[in-house]
Amino acid sequence: MTAPTHDASRVTRRDFLRVSAIAGGGILLASYIEPLSAAESLGAISASDATLNAFIRITPDGIVTITAKNPECGQGVKTMLPMLIAEELDVDWKNVRIEQAPLDTKNFQGQVAGGSTATPTNWLPMRRVGAAGRAMLVAAAAQTWAVPAAECETSKGVVRHAATNRSLSYGELATKAVSVAAPDLATIPLKDAKSFTIIGKPTRGTDTRSVVTGKPMYGIDVTMPGMLYATFVKCPVFAGKVKSANLDEVKAMPGVRHAFVVEGGTVLTGLLPGVAIVGDSWWQVKTARGKLKVTWDEGATAQQSSTGFAAQAAAFSKQPAQRSLRKDGDVDAALASAKKTVKGEYFYPFIAHAPLEPQNCTAHMKADGQLEMWAPSQNPQSGRTLVAQALGMKDSDILVHITRSGGGFGRRLMNDYMVEAAWIAKEVKVPVKLLWTREDDTQHDFYRPAGFHHFAGGVDANGQIVAWRDHFVSFGEGQNYVAGAGISGTEFPARFIPNFALDSSVMPLGVPTGFLRAPGSNGIAFAVQSFIDELANAAGKDPLQFRIDLLGNARPDEPAPAGQPQPAPYDALRARAVLELVRDKSGWGKTTLPKGTGMGVAFHFSHRGYFAEVVQASVSKAGKVKVEKVWAAGDIGSEIINPLNAENQVQGSVLDGIAQALAQEITIENGRTVQSNFHDFPLLRHAQMVPVEVHFVKSTVAPTGLGEPALPPVVPALCNAIFAATGKRVRSLPLSKADLRWS
Repeated sequence: MTAPTHDASRVTRRDFLRVSAIAGGGILLASYIEPLSAAESLGAISASDATLNAFIRITPDGIVTITAKNPECGQGVKTMLPMLIAEELDVDWKNVRIEQAPLDTKNFQGQVAGGSTATPTNWLPMRRVGAAGRAMLVAAAAQTWAVPAAECETSKGVVRHAATNRSLSYGELATKAVSVAAPDLATIPLKDAKSFTIIGKPTRGTDTRSVVTGKPMYGIDVTMPGMLYATFVKCPVFAGKVKSANLDEVKAMPGVRHAFVVEGGTVLTGLLPGVAIVGDSWWQVKTARGKLKVTWDEGATAQQSSTGFAAQAAAFSKQPAQRSLRKDGDVDAALASAKKTVKGEYFYPFIAHAPLEPQNCTAHMKADGQLEMWAPSQNPQSGRTLVAQALGMKDSDILVHITRSGGGFGRRLMNDYMVEAAWIAKEVKVPVKLLWTREDDTQHDFYRPAGFHHFAGGVDANGQIVAWRDHFVSFGEGQNYVAGAGISGTEFPARFIPNFALDSSVMPLGVPTGFLRAPGSNGIAFAVQSFIDELANAAGKDPLQFRIDLLGNARPDEPAPAGQPQPAPYDALRARAVLELVRDKSGWGKTTLPKGTGMGVAFHFSHRGYFAEVVQASVSKAGKVKVEKVWAAGDIGSEIINPLNAENQVQGSVLDGIAQALAQEITIENGRTVQSNFHDFPLLRHAQMVPVEVHFVKSTVAPTGLGEPALPPVVPALCNAIFAATGKRVRSLPLSKADLRWS
């Protein structure tokens, strides 16, 4: 079904549901629902994307096919969204089939995987879609039997009239339901949570069997008749230009069909300059790439380096900050009168996303001028727009198929690989698959930006924090941070300390940055929660109870300035609840640990979720770190939609964070990335896996996302455990720089 584009400001209640028959008998439901208005800035639905679509197809055999609109990159959304629809439709899950939607802005909006927004954005809309379908099927049955609809009930895809012992399956009713008036989604009744039969039940991912049996599902698996393969070589220094290249020598290599310079531009998120090599097989173009010799104009970024950034940050720390983000009370006076004061300088490095599937895209520029693409993108609509602008095309002339992604973690929100593939396809006029090498992926990422925190804090005679100052140094220009580098004046522990100052200074950066899982929070939590631990130690207090006591000092939220979005309120009670739960589940303080073993705790609010985590770790005399166990307690709202996937997401986030803390760092020398592959940017191996025990607190707020909030606390919790075990405070990541290594 093709539905007209809707202006969100003119969507009426009657527009909310469209119904049509399908070939062979059956029903297709399409819904138009306004999305969550306060979505996170990362992956948010903009004002122009104010309608959201979902589809249900019911065929005469009773099979219900539900279209999953959002990209699937391992977060489980392809299963979760259909679960919401199926629950309210009241069907048997075994009769549900799921299809991945292509990019389709006529029928869908918000086709993005980012910011943990899929759950809060779709919690009510998708349920209403299912409930509306159920109501129409019930009405069709009631008309057939000439009975009131209120006397009918449903169960597992069947409508029953108990008084006359009659029943009809959804498949039998589907065609007739097309003629039933669409209900008002704004008032359609929804199930009570006590009646859920799908939501809240552990459900295996719809693609799990295909994934583990190696079915071709990913972008890297796409093949087409007559398809050629491409590699694209960019300057090691970001946005460097091609001065000359030995193209004739490369073209003479076996299997090479094309080799040409792409002029590109200087915008890091767009098409950059480089050399494309296209041939009959991937190995032939990769071999030819080894013979390529390019002379580059490296540009000004060649003067930048990690050591230079550190020197600039150190200089900034000794100067007045460029601007103040928040100032409460009198920090200087409070520090002067404090019983104990602590200073600490914290650093976290650039980090690559390192998805297991390298960036790739298949593109075919057809003779009629239409471009067809297959892309493992987290943000395909943005990618299509980028391609259209680069090639001088209309968005409507570009068809994008959304493939499953082999990991994303925010990297595939940026679509540089899409525009590269499209440009090459335009030149060669046949289907072409662009595939990056692992080295490309590592050295041309949009990195998590590094950050420098310069703290000063004080505690009084009662062990309470009375003063806090943080001079945060990162990257940007003026009052603008580079992508992923910002911090807010509302960042915890703002409002919980009477004398509080958060200042900021930025330095220019030519290195591309972006959004890594739990952007911002993944670095800020390490610094803030580690320094809180330092203050707990100075106060002579138990670190976990110290945090609970701190949460009791909340002051009212202040309204945002006129014209600015209101930040999500920080709920101290929810934060305290997860701390108390992780305390109880981990047995905090109840056991005597061996020498060289310690437990550390941290908590954080990120992407609407509250998580507290305890890490138990040991450190040998030789500096070998062993993470023995992690306990995680989270509050992501009133329902855990798919407990099986929820546990998986938390465990994956925790392990991801541990890998980051142990040995992951991107360093820049002469404007280029030093690291190149997993030998110098390591992931956790199977033998290094850690037991992660997951628990949830159910609160009264609507369910929220889970792709990100469990990651930030584990990094400081691990570092705090190392302090408890050794007395050695880690203030700079990764741990390998502190003579600590994985056991």
